Amino acid sequence: MAFHLLERGREEGRRLADVLAEAMEKIGHCTQCRTFSEQALCAICANPRRDASQLCVVESPADLMAIEQGTGYRGQYFVLMGNLSPLDGVGPEELGMGLLARRLREERPMEVIIATSATVEGEATAHYLGGLIRELDLKVTRIAHGVPLGGELEYVDSGTLAHAFSGRQILPG
Repeated sequence: MAFHLLERGREEGRRLADVLAEAMEKIGHCTQCRTFSEQALCAICANPRRDASQLCVVESPADLMAIEQGTGYRGQYFVLMGNLSPLDGVGPEELGMGLLARRLREERPMEVIIATSATVEGEATAHYLGGLIRELDLKVTRIAHGVPLGGELEYVDSGTLAHAFSGRQILPG
């Protein structure tokens, strides 16, 4: 992108730099869910029509947007802004686990949905979250991982296939 702007779009590059500088100054974090927001509360947290009985814990604002755009989920969120990664110095405090625990104690949602990625760090984070949530005697669920919709088994990697196979469910009917 830098080469393109230098070669063909210097004025657009200057405008982009100005917009980015403004965003860095104006955009902060929602005080309730920690996603990016220009206000103290983001639009989702400020919306009284959202279902407060469900709280979905995600790794990033991009994950929040993917769920918003790709599902019918209309509950609340909590954004970790990463995963547990002791080797990188990322522990529970860096992910706002204290804020999350306080929110869970105060709001007592009917279900907490863990929507972390299927990476080693995502699974470790999900495991930690599960323990935290169960200590508060709340229902905790984990999003499913496995074969993508429309995917053919012969093209799915063995780790994904093994995870999908071990998580099989009884076919309703």
